[in-house]
Amino acid sequence: MNQTQPPMIVAVGASAGGMHALMKLTAQLPKDFPAAVFVVNHMSADIKGDVLVRALSESGGLTCEQAHDEQPFQSGHIYLAPPDQHILLVEEKILVTKGARENRYRPAIDPLFRSAAVAYGNRVIGIILTGYLDDGTSGMMAIKRCGGVCIAQDPLDASYPDMPQSVITNVGVDYCLPIADMGTLLSELVRRNLPDRQQPPKDIVIEAEIAQRVLSDLPSVEALGEQVPFNCPDCGGVLWQMAEGDLLRYRCHTGHAFTSAVLLAQQTAKIEETLWVALRMFEERQNLIATMGQKQGNSSSILQRVQDSQIHIERIRAMLKATHEGDRDDETK
Repeated sequence: MNQTQPPMIVAVGASAGGMHALMKLTAQLPKDFPAAVFVVNHMSADIKGDVLVRALSESGGLTCEQAHDEQPFQSGHIYLAPPDQHILLVEEKILVTKGARENRYRPAIDPLFRSAAVAYGNRVIGIILTGYLDDGTSGMMAIKRCGGVCIAQDPLDASYPDMPQSVITNVGVDYCLPIADMGTLLSELVRRNLPDRQQPPKDIVIEAEIAQRVLSDLPSVEALGEQVPFNCPDCGGVLWQMAEGDLLRYRCHTGHAFTSAVLLAQQTAKIEETLWVALRMFEERQNLIATMGQKQGNSSSILQRVQDSQIHIERIRAMLKATHEGDRDDETK
């Protein structure tokens, strides 16, 4: 590391289609690349990250490894978030935490971007690549507010354009370009002379601290927004609403965080899950009543109760059908 100036940081977020995009990006970086690269790629908790580590190591000249807690980092290396854990940056080292999910994901992109912005300010280059919905938008906003550079993959170049398009729409970017053109740009950006970084905004610092200590608290979240009559779909706690321009976000006091789009998706999933349980219970109830009727003689009251249960069953099936059709409509927009 350069002892006279803080190091340059490249923070990259990707989701659906991310492996191919990341391989294409890192393949362009030379062995003497004078910055550390930190990557969050959405993955399920039961998937090992070894495949992506090997793919990124073999695709270019930089060494790639999974990040470890309290690990010092160095330029010319790629540090990948482990499965089911966030990676955060503080001065000259990496933190790996089991903090609350953000936007349904752990690892999530926003915590990495925010922590990098707080720790390194204008020396951060944020890159958002292909993916669904809008994880990374709030974190990229933090990078921009702290003086860093914001780069989005051209949505026309992305396998799944939602994430880069969200950043372009809600944050505004310094560069929007295909992945094939990013290597040259990064090599230029990391060699710039920059002024001293400024103090980060208080709200960004608070959110970065919440991620570091794994658990939030009431004073912290109350300083960020206003309580609203919604519950956290992950833990059932009360939510606080935060507005960042046109982007609405929500946090609970245990640390879960959602954009409005992700919160709506989570609520829809919970509603569908509840409807399936209700459907099963009504069908079981109908079967039990019918069995009782066979033993006792199918009286008019028994038959009426069977018919009433069937009405409820048909209503729930109609609601489930409407939910699926709404999901398909959202996917085609």
